[in-house]
Amino acid sequence: MPRIGVYVCHCGGNISDTVDVKKVVEAAKAEGDVVLARDVTFACADSSQKEMIEDVRAQKLDRIVVASCSPKLHELTFRGVVQRSGLNPYQYYHANIREQASWAHSDDPEGATEKAIRHVRSGIAYARLAEPLARTKAAFVPKVLVIGGGVAGLKAAIDLSSMGVRVVLLEKSSALGGRTATLPEVYPYGRSGSDVVQGLLDDLRRNDGVTVFTNATLERVGGHVGSFQVTFRVAPHEPAGHADRPAEITDTVGAILVATGTDTYLPKAGEYGYSRLPNVVTLPEFLELEQASAPGDLMIHGKRARRLAFIYCVGSRQTSADGTEVHEYCSRYCCNATVSTTLSVLRDHPDLTVYHLYRDMRTYGKNELMYEEAARKGVVFVRFDGEEPPSVAERDGGLVVSVKDRLIGGELVDLPVDAVVLVTGLMPRANQELEGILKLPLGKDGFYQEVHPKLRPVETNISGLYIGGTAQGPKDIGESLESGSAMAAKAAAFALRGQLELEPFVASVDGARCAAGGACVAACPFGAVEIREVDGKRQATVEAAKCKGCGACVAVCPSEAIQLKGFSNDEIRSMIKALGRGT
Repeated sequence: MPRIGVYVCHCGGNISDTVDVKKVVEAAKAEGDVVLARDVTFACADSSQKEMIEDVRAQKLDRIVVASCSPKLHELTFRGVVQRSGLNPYQYYHANIREQASWAHSDDPEGATEKAIRHVRSGIAYARLAEPLARTKAAFVPKVLVIGGGVAGLKAAIDLSSMGVRVVLLEKSSALGGRTATLPEVYPYGRSGSDVVQGLLDDLRRNDGVTVFTNATLERVGGHVGSFQVTFRVAPHEPAGHADRPAEITDTVGAILVATGTDTYLPKAGEYGYSRLPNVVTLPEFLELEQASAPGDLMIHGKRARRLAFIYCVGSRQTSADGTEVHEYCSRYCCNATVSTTLSVLRDHPDLTVYHLYRDMRTYGKNELMYEEAARKGVVFVRFDGEEPPSVAERDGGLVVSVKDRLIGGELVDLPVDAVVLVTGLMPRANQELEGILKLPLGKDGFYQEVHPKLRPVETNISGLYIGGTAQGPKDIGESLESGSAMAAKAAAFALRGQLELEPFVASVDGARCAAGGACVAACPFGAVEIREVDGKRQATVEAAKCKGCGACVAVCPSEAIQLKGFSNDEIRSMIKALGRGT
């Protein structure tokens, strides 16, 4: 028979100020198979952990239930306690009675106490049936595939190779560096984008173990984390002979890093007069025109420009006029890039009159200094409401921007200018083929989606697949470099050890009950379930390294032949019954 120990935490009053902890302990003692139940002030304290270990040994406990705060905080803590006491760490249950009882029902102590009792009973029911589980160890090939040769991908490759991890870098175009390589000057460094890229390329060449393929695209991916079989196609460089054909290369890597970059928003015809009015250009187009102009003689489409208006948030924080495109996010880099561009232009063309029409100025961090410098140099900042954006019209051979300036109480002002520069934001790059091959998760904004923006910022829900750079969301160059390093650090943590450990909460199949219907195969979003022949019989099989423990296969199996370790149907049913019992 199981011998269960139960510990109910006061959490320094976070729980006991609302929940009657003593009453919860008495209810636990009344449950069958509970050998010991007690309350503790802080279950996570070192003294409490030592006490639990002593209880396990003295009372010969074989399962533990802790009722305390969220398992996100301390489930691993108590699993470690259980393991140090000599028990299996998975024959343990963590009941959350702080967030789900005390804090959720702080106005109802009696109801919170009853709910806590039911939670603990449910945990006891689970522990009673909990089986010993073990984490799975798998080999990890010490080679990483990086897709995308922009600054994030280059930085990831540099970091990995400097740690001794071999890298295969694929770039779809014929040159490395991405959009950064095309920028004439990047803030706050005062260097061109090509200089920044060249510095990264110099670092890359100093490290051995990186194989770079340009004109390369991913074709197929098989296997799982630690051992992905990848096939990619490399097209010949121009000029190519008539006999040159794309080469198909197959390799095995332990992890895949995706840093495929982003695109800039292209205004619709007529949006702020774009493509219909003379001298309405986007910021990238303006940069090209400015570079082609002589100092003191800024030419826009053959006409000298003395007055400029920059309109912010074009393609960011907006819905298109026809409602087909929604870009609710801030593109982050635009304010900094526009102010920096203005300062650069004023150095060569000091007599310009410049207006900045913005919704919110987001030159965050040290870039605030650029904003202050621009104001000192005479740049006029006009703030508009997102619901009432500026309008651009042609008048007397020039352009007039009309806007309600919120800084002067919403008064309508007309600004005669020679050119209008639309500050366009970033938007997700269409790459359906790659997304289909890798099953890349997309957020509602269309960018690749991480598991958690704070706790797991470059990980996806597919083990061994990491995302970074602007493919993940709008970033400036510095932030892209940082995310490249973050991806490298995650992959290197496994590659340098040569193996990884997987949680045991994966699906398993009872071959005697399996009818090989295939519903589980169709339901699995990760391709972890297949129908194979085992001992002369066709049945479902699970690739543990691919399984994420989502339970989709369990839900569709009519014979319950497929179950989730640690969350079996019997365990779940017993918990539901315990929750349903009144106090």
